[in-house]
Amino acid sequence: MDEHNKSTGPVPRFEKGHFLLIAGLGGRFTPETTQRIPELWEGFIPHLGKIPGQVGEVTYGICCNPDGKGGFEYIAGVEISRLDDLPELYRWIEVPPQQYAVFEHQGPLASLPQTFQYIWKTWLPQSGREAADAPEFERYSADFNPDTGQGVLEIWLPLKEQ
Repeated sequence: MDEHNKSTGPVPRFEKGHFLLIAGLGGRFTPETTQRIPELWEGFIPHLGKIPGQVGEVTYGICCNPDGKGGFEYIAGVEISRLDDLPELYRWIEVPPQQYAVFEHQGPLASLPQTFQYIWKTWLPQSGREAADAPEFERYSADFNPDTGQGVLEIWLPLKEQ
């Protein structure tokens, strides 16, 4: 493998994820409409700290329920501890325990699409691994600042067991 190619993107660590219950605001998107995802986040930010059962300050961007034609559901959310008093307004999803390749995105949010391109088009084919049919998500640290890109943003790619 060409050494130069390997250094064009983040090197992942491998982790076994734990069960997550995530609730937030969701919408359906296609590759053509993903630029509307930041609007979803803007709408979600005022809800932080007000969601029943919210656990911690970490936020998640969950890509799930693909339609096979490039469309998918995206939920901007937080981890919650219970569903029983969750208002109807919120979408929720269970993320099962799963093996992941975890990539840290460096730099501004504007370059996030390039990181995704690298992961799916370069790293995954070269890794000999296969993506699992499970939610893939972005994990934003509690101190993440969307305006400056400061803080830690990780992309958790679910992998099929080998």
